[in-house]
Amino acid sequence: MKTALITGVTGQDGSYLAEFLLNKGYKVVGMVRRTSIINLERLKNVQDQITIVQGDLLDQGALMGLLSEFQPDEVYNLAAMSFVPTSWQQPILTAESTATGVARILEAVRKVNKNIRFYQASSSEMFGKVQAVPQTETTPFWPRSPYGVAKVYGHWMTVYYRESYNMHATSGILFNHGSPRRGLEFVERKISMGVAAIKLGMSKELRLGNLDAQRDLGFAGDYVKAMWLMLQQDTPDDFVIATGETHSIREMCEVAFSHVGLDWQEFVKQDPRFFRPAEVDLLIGDPTKAKQTLGWQLDVSFPQLIQMMVDSDLQYLQERGSMPNLAEFTTVRL
Repeated sequence: MKTALITGVTGQDGSYLAEFLLNKGYKVVGMVRRTSIINLERLKNVQDQITIVQGDLLDQGALMGLLSEFQPDEVYNLAAMSFVPTSWQQPILTAESTATGVARILEAVRKVNKNIRFYQASSSEMFGKVQAVPQTETTPFWPRSPYGVAKVYGHWMTVYYRESYNMHATSGILFNHGSPRRGLEFVERKISMGVAAIKLGMSKELRLGNLDAQRDLGFAGDYVKAMWLMLQQDTPDDFVIATGETHSIREMCEVAFSHVGLDWQEFVKQDPRFFRPAEVDLLIGDPTKAKQTLGWQLDVSFPQLIQMMVDSDLQYLQERGSMPNLAEFTTVRL
């Protein structure tokens, strides 16, 4: 039985990855930050099957202790300050967790057991002001947010440890991916929740920012399969994981509202508060390398993803009987 350590296990990707690895027969150890309240909602289906441990990417000693205690075969570093708008408000904290945190865990792996296979969650936000369309593994980075800058640092540190210490260290350059477990601060979940609330008569409108912003958006459950496939390769490398298609927020609204028989134009209002200070350009990934080398493929299409999320939020609101305050989530993040 292999053992995998997942940082950020309580997040969207962490929960799907934990389920995937359990189905593969792994022992799964999930690292969470030390807080008074740990939200395990996304892990409710597998909580009793994994080992939850406390740790922090800011504490290298604690990281080394966890690696020594559990001796994982694979480490998936998914922990980060993952919400782009927050990175403008807290650039230093973003740098600590999303950038130097990667160096700390890589160094911990090197010192404890450099044969551990390491996965780093890189991001399409690294491309920012894109230098080529579509983006591949060799497209130059030009990040447009503190989050993107921090991710570039983590990405290159992974390359550095791979090349300098002959470690099996791989980066997955993942483009946007959502699911019913996506946080409400992300626009695709804000839309699915808003549509469900309007359909159920709990809300009358949905306020969004730049409706023309476009992203390459896939299903998180498909993307965690790619993470695992990367660490099964004999040779570590970097891979773009994307759909190869781009969709606007406007199109997202069209699919979501039409799924429940409504016209999006009657309910969606643009609000200047929800525009980014610096919008990224056309992010669309070329997953050719991942498909050819890893044998990776998508199982869920863009319309299927949006419809899945709307259906999930309809069920959520019907069970809850009320809805969260979407107005507080200032985002055009996909």
